Amino acid sequence: MWKTFLTVVLFLFAAVLLMSVSILLKKNGKFPNIHVGRNPAMRKRNIGCVEEQDREAQRVNPLAVNEKVNN
Repeated sequence: MWKTFLTVVLFLFAAVLLMSVSILLKKNGKFPNIHVGRNPAMRKRNIGCVEEQDREAQRVNPLAVNEKVNN
């Protein structure tokens, strides 16, 4: 049991270390921004993330006409 646990922990540590090699070795290394709304190719196609689309839909339109309902 302990042998399996230590093996899994060792593999996880190695995986995290290998994924962060470029970040650790670069000067001012940062994680890449993979957010859809910040991706230039997605912005070019007018594709945004759900949060941005929801925020846009919730915004009040200043040019909207108030409708009167007569009862």
